[in-house]
Amino acid sequence: MTSGEPPTSPAFLLMALGRRLREQVEEGLRAEGIALRHVAALGHLAARPGLSYSELARRAGVTPQSMQATLTALEQRGAVTRGTDPGRGRTAELHVTEEGARLREVGMRIVADIDARLAERWGDEELRVVTAALLDVLRSP
Repeated sequence: MTSGEPPTSPAFLLMALGRRLREQVEEGLRAEGIALRHVAALGHLAARPGLSYSELARRAGVTPQSMQATLTALEQRGAVTRGTDPGRGRTAELHVTEEGARLREVGMRIVADIDARLAERWGDEELRVVTAALLDVLRSP
């Protein structure tokens, strides 16, 4: 590879594409005043209502403190309710509200729009093959 050529390493290309796609999602979410971390937390919580901060943090791959800050922001927006009083070591029994479901749907629409642009560029069959290949890599140990 000579200077100035883009990298051809699949790992580098996937990282660059991931960064670009994340930036596009974040840009779309900014209009709602939220970030991808908020949508991810809402998604985990919608799938499993009542999860604790610690369990949500494990699922998202962040620290419990970071997840607590994310969920506090969502709670202040009325996107999440807490079934118990706050306190160290307590299970929070968090639940997604109608506003939280709306914000999650906004995030899902943004991702769907990006998927549609990828399908336009590659075509449905190539996108299906790429998706299958990525899932295969993600599922492998």
